[in-house]
This record gives sequence, C-alpha cells and structure tokens, in this order.
Amino acid sequence: MRRIVFFSLAMLCCASLWAQMGQRFPSERKVIKDPKTGVELVFLTSKSGTGDSKIYQTHNQWTSDGKWVIFRSDRVKGEAMAVNEETGDIVQVTEGGFTGMLCVARKSMNLYHMREAKDKSGKRTGMEVVEVNLERLFADSEAGKLKKKSAYERICGVIPADMCSEGDMALDGSEEFVYFRLDKEFARKYPIAEQIAPDFGPRHMGAGPGGIGKMDLKTGKAEPVVAVHFKVGHIQGNPWHPGECIFCWETGGKAPQRTWMVNADGTGLRPIYRETEHDWVTHEAVISEDELVIALVGHRPIDNGDKKDIDGLENFALSNDWGPAGTKEYPTGMAVVNMRTREFTMEGQVDGDNFWHVAGSQDGNWLAGDDFARELWLVDRHTKERILLTAGHKTTARDHVHPTFKPDGTEIEIQSAMLSEDGRSMNICIVRLPQYLIDRYKK
Repeated sequence: MRRIVFFSLAMLCCASLWAQMGQRFPSERKVIKDPKTGVELVFLTSKSGTGDSKIYQTHNQWTSDGKWVIFRSDRVKGEAMAVNEETGDIVQVTEGGFTGMLCVARKSMNLYHMREAKDKSGKRTGMEVVEVNLERLFADSEAGKLKKKSAYERICGVIPADMCSEGDMALDGSEEFVYFRLDKEFARKYPIAEQIAPDFGPRHMGAGPGGIGKMDLKTGKAEPVVAVHFKVGHIQGNPWHPGECIFCWETGGKAPQRTWMVNADGTGLRPIYRETEHDWVTHEAVISEDELVIALVGHRPIDNGDKKDIDGLENFALSNDWGPAGTKEYPTGMAVVNMRTREFTMEGQVDGDNFWHVAGSQDGNWLAGDDFARELWLVDRHTKERILLTAGHKTTARDHVHPTFKPDGTEIEIQSAMLSEDGRSMNICIVRLPQYLIDRYKK
C-alpha cells in the first residue's frame, strides 16, 4: 500500500514538474533540401504525434530578437512552446493553459494570451489576459534556475464573462492594448447601424450581432470598441499603424462582405475591399502600414447548367446558398488592397489551382501563398513572377500550410507533415528564400 501511495505522489510531482513553464525539450531540428525545388527547409520540430501547429498566419510568429518561434503543441497538453531557430531548443512558455490566439510582441520580449478565469467554485468569471516575460523565462530556463510562474507572468486584467466568451485576441500596433471579440448578447446592447444579419450560406454561420472590444494592458480596463451586425471572425491589429483593427465577417465560407476595419476609439468602421457576389474573399492579412493581402478563390466550377454535386472542396451543389461566388468566370487569385486609397491590385493566381492562405513581406517585395495541393509559392510584386518554393507538405484534411513571413523578409514559416511517420502530424518548418532572391532587391 505504501508503495502505491508513494508511486502516486511521485507521479503527481512529476506531472507538476512536467507542466512547468520554462522546461526544455531536446532539439528536433532537421535541415533538408526540398526534393522538387532544392530550396532549404529547416524543420524546427520533426516528431509525430506532438500536436504542433503554428500561430494563425495573420499574427506575428517570431520574438522581437528574431531568435525564437512561438507555436502551439501538445507536448504538454494545452500549453504553448518556443523553439530556437539556430539551436533547435524547445521551451514551454505558458503554464496553466491558454485559449485562443497567441500574440507575440514585436517591440518587447513579451507574449500575450488569454486564459479562463474561475472563482473558487470553478465557475468561469471571465477571460484573463496574461503577459509572459520571455526574456526572463529563457534566461532562467537556460541557466537551470526556474522559478514559479509568477516570476514570469503578469495578469493584465480580466475581461468580464458577459463581455467576452471566446479567446480570439490581437495585439494593437502600440502594444499598449489588445483587441478581442465581444460576446453576441453583450454586443446586442450597443447601437448597430445596419439591420442584424441572419446566417449566410449552407454552414448556417455568420448571424449577428458581434463586435470588438479592447483591454488596456497597463490598467486592465476592458471596454467595447464597436458592435456590428454580423459574426466577427479573425481579428488582427496593424503592427505599423497603432489604433487600427482589421477583422472579418465569418460564415465558414463566402461572406456578403468579408473584410472590415475600425479605429480603436470606435470610429472609422468600414469595409476594406468591397466585394461583389462573385468574389469569394478569404484569409486576409495585414502586410504593411497601408496594405492588406487577400485571396479570391476560384475553387468551384462555372455553372453551365449542370446542377449535380460537383463543388469539390466544399462538397456543396452549385445551387446552394453560396450563390455564384468562387468560380474562375471572374478574376481570382492573390490581391493587395491599399487601406488608405482603396486601390486594388491583382497579383497572380496558380495555374489549375487556387491560392488559399496568403502573406506578404513588409518591405513590399514579396507575396506568398499556399494552394490546395499544399505547395508554397512566392510572387515578386515588381515583376509578377511566380516561383514555386516548396511542395509535398501534407497536412490534415481541413488544414493548410499557412505561410507567414519573418519580419526581415528572408524566411517564411509554415506547418507541414512532410517528415511525419503518420503523414498527418504537423511540424514547424522554416522555408529560407534562396540567396539570389534575397539579393534581388538589396539596396
């Protein structure tokens, strides 16, 4: 009996230690050449079954010193990790779980995330916004002198439960506050200019109201920014333009008007790219102070009167509620919208396929996009040249490569199952632009 009790206590202690912020994991770093293109691929993780995935492509992925990539993983269930690009060292950077989006600061070595706040009875009281001091954490982890998580964490504040019920979050360009999605019923209390939208499309999503809130990271004050007539999806701040929030109408597919922006004081609410019924806009990402890159997909066959179920990816008939959107009867591909002038520029499309998730370098030279075949393409914005960087990146059936540029424009982070034994488990991979491309626009 004593042995059983001792074993149980030991297991509990090990479990507690295992979940400690700052614990380190061995390097899994592997460098290979892409079999098709010869481009260098640096797999920062390479094990199967670890549940790795990158932060969504709308958000920053690298720490401000450019050395670490933050990612989601099930190495410790529900916790986030950082991996050093050069050494491959992996360090746990949250403790006690996180929910929603991970927000990596560009101006400091801080990480911000949400976590459910609960009272002593276990009832949810709201969402904590947590700041993690990564510089201190990495130093203590490397020295083997870890302290309790309170040495690295600061609770910025708690968003009340009635105001916020989901964990999606974005860091403002000032890095003084974060944006979050307002709860539907909370948003209903505030003035909304448009008639509340019903669900749109066969997935029965998109009904309003919704809205954006913000929290001051110093004072913890949480307040609404704006209420809107539709369901709010992904939120992102403009890193180069403080006080500007970009967000979308989420329907699970084609939206009546996908892209929106608003100022942090609630003024300036407007659509960004004013789409037509033929445009299927998705996966918008801020790429510079003034620019938003979007994908206009053409993944559905043109309706020539044949009403059989031939929609392919979405598996919906042509006669469904998506309407006439998403065919190549009209222009499709990667496009850039200037958020000041509203000028729209079509940048290119993949032959016989579609760009899906898109990104851009902040120097204005490059765009990147994955396609349905899990290939990664680079587009020169000056010449419109389209370059295949890497192919064969298997992912799960509902997931994609999700490219994001490093701030210096020399690398793109993706997620990939190329090295996975099961052909499904994703790893974190860095695609290095060939040197001749890096040198092309060096001043």
